Amino acid sequence: MENNKKTESSDWPWSDSQDAVCAAPDSHRILLENELVRVLEVTIPAGHKEPWHTHRRTSLMLIDQSASIRYFRSENDFDERPRIVSESGSPRLAWLVPEGIHCVENIDTMSYHAIRIEFKNS
Repeated sequence: MENNKKTESSDWPWSDSQDAVCAAPDSHRILLENELVRVLEVTIPAGHKEPWHTHRRTSLMLIDQSASIRYFRSENDFDERPRIVSESGSPRLAWLVPEGIHCVENIDTMSYHAIRIEFKNS
């Protein structure tokens, strides 16, 4: 997978066109954006594989509908992550560092749904 790196000097090597909202708009929708945060709704239907994309900012992910997924770092480098079930039935929270180019495939019969809060000044 080619990275389509920016030509300008930057510590983030991927192009803005590879941002999740631009590159994978069917699975990433902006719910709110201001100078501090960008809040995304992330939905991956059962059997669907997202386009390759990035997440430039540190974020908090609230997973309220889990599914078994494959997380791809390249075509041949992926891991399978089982459906996350919390004992209390409450949503699962995950702290995420910026993610370079990747994609996610939902290999479950259930849809995956989460809210991702990206922190702009982190």
